[in-house]
Amino acid sequence: MTGGPVTGGPVTDGPVTQPAAIVSGVGKAFGARQVLRDVDLQVDAGQFVALLGASGSGKTTLLRLLLGLEAADTGRVLVPAVRTTVFQEPRLVASMRVWRNVVLGLPKATRQVALDALSLVGLAGHADAWPGTLSGGEAQRVALARALVRRPDLLLLDEPFAALDALTRLRMQGLVADLVGRFRPGVLLVTHDVEEAVLLADRVMVLKDGHISLDVTVDLPRPRRIGGPEFDGLRDRFLAELGVVDAQRHQPAPVVGDDGPLRLSASADPNA
Repeated sequence: MTGGPVTGGPVTDGPVTQPAAIVSGVGKAFGARQVLRDVDLQVDAGQFVALLGASGSGKTTLLRLLLGLEAADTGRVLVPAVRTTVFQEPRLVASMRVWRNVVLGLPKATRQVALDALSLVGLAGHADAWPGTLSGGEAQRVALARALVRRPDLLLLDEPFAALDALTRLRMQGLVADLVGRFRPGVLLVTHDVEEAVLLADRVMVLKDGHISLDVTVDLPRPRRIGGPEFDGLRDRFLAELGVVDAQRHQPAPVVGDDGPLRLSASADPNA
């Protein structure tokens, strides 16, 4: 990996093959408020990492550092030159047809390139539609096609399912899991949804009080289903770390021990 420390300067763009991104000893303050403190985070090529944290924990700031929209005060951030983002809102250009939104900004992009990408998300038939005619889920699928058509080494997902209804959210989660498995970029998903993190990620990290307080490998076979003792144990462990209490017992959710691998005895497609 090439690149150097980021201290008050822009994020370093460089060829990253393994790992896909490195955040090392990063600190970031806004005035007197210290948002990030000595944060270390690594996303390997082909790895899906989910980042959990309460509002105000610094998740968005960390994402902006990886995008190059903010500069670290201390430490270093190394990312590949080819990185893309899917935000909570699809951010489509209303005055452009769907296919043109997909290849927006790509040099020498063709309609066929856009159609191929739209086929991946099941929307080739909507290539000539206007964004305003799409449902929320369809618009997010276009945003995903736009991100994947660039063949990123690092895919950043900023709560991309948060505004969707429950059924569409499940379908989008399944689609993302399938496409990430096929194209194998390094992925960082920022989310408030603990179950979503366990369902999709290879590793789940908790950002708390400005630093990574928990980093756990999710050793569950794929495809995954929400529920089951091992899944629930992991979910409760992350909820406890986030300070969420069990509403019925009025005490912290139980923590799963580290005395062995966590496995799901039976699994099914999350879209089932």
